[in-house]
Amino acid sequence: MLKSSFSEFSKRLGIRLGMVFSKIPISANTWTLLSLLPALLGFVSLVYKRMDYALILFAVSALIDAIDGGVARVTGTVSNLGAYLDGMMDRIVEGLLLMGIMLHGIPDVVIGGYQTPAYLWIAALLLFGSVMVSYSRAYAVYRRVLRDDKIISRMPGILERAERLILIFLGMLLYRVEPVYLTYAIVIAALLSIITVMQRMLFTIRNAEY
Repeated sequence: MLKSSFSEFSKRLGIRLGMVFSKIPISANTWTLLSLLPALLGFVSLVYKRMDYALILFAVSALIDAIDGGVARVTGTVSNLGAYLDGMMDRIVEGLLLMGIMLHGIPDVVIGGYQTPAYLWIAALLLFGSVMVSYSRAYAVYRRVLRDDKIISRMPGILERAERLILIFLGMLLYRVEPVYLTYAIVIAALLSIITVMQRMLFTIRNAEY
C-alpha cells in the first residue's frame, strides 16, 4: 500500500540513496546480498534475548535493501537477476526476523476468550505475510492470468512488505514498555496479511485475461 501510494516518493528517495552509495565501489547485487549480514546478526541477537540490538540490526538490513535498488538505477545496472536476488533476500530476511522473534519468545494473547500461542500468529504471518502476499501476485503473472503491466501494478494490498516491517519494528520498539505489544503487532500484521491475500485473489479474478 505504501509502495503503491508513494511510488514516486520512494523512487526519488531510492535514487538519492543510490547517488550517495554508488560512490562506494560495490555493485547493486552485492548491496542486496549484504542486507543478509545484519539480518543474521539480528537473528542471533533475538536468540540471545537482545531485542534492542535486533531492532537496530534489522533496521540496517532494511536500509541496505533500499540502497541496492537506488544504486542499480543510478549506475544503470537494473537487471532481472537483481530483481530476483532482491526478492529472495526480502523473504530470507523477513523469515529470519520472524523466526528470531519466535525463538526469543513473546507473550501469548487471549482472543475471543481463548488463549492463543504467539507462535501460531508468527507462523500465520510467515505463511500469509512473507509468502502468500508475494506469491499471489507472482503466480497470477506466471500463469498469465494477468498480462498487462498497468493492471498488475494496480494490484491492491493493504499490508505489503514495507507496512509489515514498520508494524513489527514498532512492536519491537514498544517491547521494552510492554512485551505483549509486539504480540499485538504480529497478530494485526497476520490478520491484515490474510486480508491482503484475499484482496489480490479477488483483484485477479475480476481482471483475469483468460
